[in-house]
Amino acid sequence: MTCFAPADLNELRDAIGEALAAEEPLELIAGGTKRGLGRPLQLPRTLDLSHLRGIRDYQPSELVLTAGAATPLAEIEAALAENRQMLAFEPPDWGRLHGLAASEAGRRTLGGAIACNLSGPRRIRAGAARDHFLGFRGVSGRGEIFKSGGKVVKNVTGYDLSKLMAGSFGTLAALEEVTIRVLPRPEHVATLLLRRPTSAMQTMTQALNSPHEVSAAAYLPAGSALSGFTEAVALRLEGPEPSVAFRRERLLAELTTGCEPVVVEGEESTAFWRAIGDAEPFAGLPDQVVWRVSLAPSRGAEFAAAITHHLDAVWYLDWGGGLVWVAVPSAEDGGAAVIRAALRGPDGRGTGHAALIRGPVALRRSIPVFEPQSPALAALAARVKAAFDPRRILNPGRLGEDG
Repeated sequence: MTCFAPADLNELRDAIGEALAAEEPLELIAGGTKRGLGRPLQLPRTLDLSHLRGIRDYQPSELVLTAGAATPLAEIEAALAENRQMLAFEPPDWGRLHGLAASEAGRRTLGGAIACNLSGPRRIRAGAARDHFLGFRGVSGRGEIFKSGGKVVKNVTGYDLSKLMAGSFGTLAALEEVTIRVLPRPEHVATLLLRRPTSAMQTMTQALNSPHEVSAAAYLPAGSALSGFTEAVALRLEGPEPSVAFRRERLLAELTTGCEPVVVEGEESTAFWRAIGDAEPFAGLPDQVVWRVSLAPSRGAEFAAAITHHLDAVWYLDWGGGLVWVAVPSAEDGGAAVIRAALRGPDGRGTGHAALIRGPVALRRSIPVFEPQSPALAALAARVKAAFDPRRILNPGRLGEDG
């Protein structure tokens, strides 16, 4: 296998150009922590992006940061912490979920989080990774250098290619530089654990629709170590300490009828939500296949109940019910048929997206890892791929047979 490790933008262009001329596809790798996502690749050439790193411009007063795409997230987060700022989309760390050692998980990169559009529990308030992605510079599968966006929070000129690159898993372009928006870190964090709620979905919905600015909402069925093995709804409040205290007391007054409330604050609260986003409850189930299912929040509990009728499933809800984490035995299709049938619903009209986050290589090759697209959407995706990478040089097949 041939490995290219470009040190700058021009070398990146030359490496892709050489692969294009030889008609030999490239697997893009930076930290390598996300190789377990998507279809497994076996390609003759590897494009190692790890040298394209370093914070290149950071303006705390402007809430904008520019860095090489392969800059470790740990480096980004350390620089932000010095200025009491953060990546509001909370990029998750699925290293333990994929059985990586702590040193390997620490290789997560900013470009990898953006390319996979990964977001944590704050997504319901702050949006997805793509919503904080202001601009980039990179090289397309045509071997052409191009850029989009810039170092401003609002960019209204031309096409918003940043939205297109986020979630493309490196199948359209190799990112060399990324510009993102950052936000102030909350002064104080508190989590309400409402144990044994009368109705989990109603409790989360009421909390999120209240004026109390809940920044995360999750439901843990009985048996989860995170909730003390008791069924619980978790709600997060962030902001100045007096504001958090006031909103906490109002939520306790409004929501705790029939519940057993527990308040968790500070670092313990931060660690709790980090574990929710990192799918920590499933890290200790290495033989289980793990799915991440996004759908309308009102359908989360209904969907979970439907799959448990057919599968020996462990699950919990994030995003106020709009994200269902599911672990099932890896036999046969890893539960794909049941999960996708439940996603469509009894009338076949339900919508959503089920992605296989962890599974054996053989399973990832045999079933659609991401939700199959409608014919119209598949045709559009094919035209986009043809525009950026007509010879299918970059990560071909990562998203599926046509991706």
